[in-house]
Amino acid sequence: MNNKIANMIDHTVLKAVTTKEDVKKICSEAKEYGFFSVCINPAQIEFAKNELKGSNVAVCTVIGFPLGANTSEVKAFETKDAIAKGADEVDMVINIGALKDKNYELVEKDIKAVVDAANKEALVKVIIETCYLTDEEKKKACELAVKAGTDFVKTSTGFGTGGSTPADIKLMRETVGQSIGVKASGGVRNEKDAIAIVEAGASRIGASASIAIVIGEEGKSDY
Repeated sequence: MNNKIANMIDHTVLKAVTTKEDVKKICSEAKEYGFFSVCINPAQIEFAKNELKGSNVAVCTVIGFPLGANTSEVKAFETKDAIAKGADEVDMVINIGALKDKNYELVEKDIKAVVDAANKEALVKVIIETCYLTDEEKKKACELAVKAGTDFVKTSTGFGTGGSTPADIKLMRETVGQSIGVKASGGVRNEKDAIAIVEAGASRIGASASIAIVIGEEGKSDY
């Protein structure tokens, strides 16, 4: 088993039909395989926190997910609520439309609203949804995320038209430098994919095919 890769994985289940049993299962798997965190919907934070009690596995949740089109005030409230319920990390989606409009002030303020709401009580990752962006837009989104004080930039929600690629990870890492993390989400289905992503500059991987990745098999999940 690839323990180094395992400890970089956010073991993810974010489907609309996710049940408590699904969350219980990924929490058990995260403890067994040594994944860094479980990434779940906000309504399941408290349940997951209880399931992971006594372990080193973090609880990660999503904010403004999956469209990023909520107002900044709503995203800030979601963040505070998630942390109060036990979230250790929050992955927020940028206002993609505003980025396309070149309304960079709004995009930066939107990210900063979440960073300020987290108040260093939880790590913040900023999802830029690379599948909808040009390379220039990807760079700009990363620059704005850094200016707003995020801890990570992240490629994808898993609900867009595509996931992470080594080329996108390389571009994002070159843009943000070494001071913050880069998370690859979507499209990582086996150990070879994971190694390529890490070599390109990823420091975290979001996946639901996590077990297949670390035991050398091929994952069948879309995420």
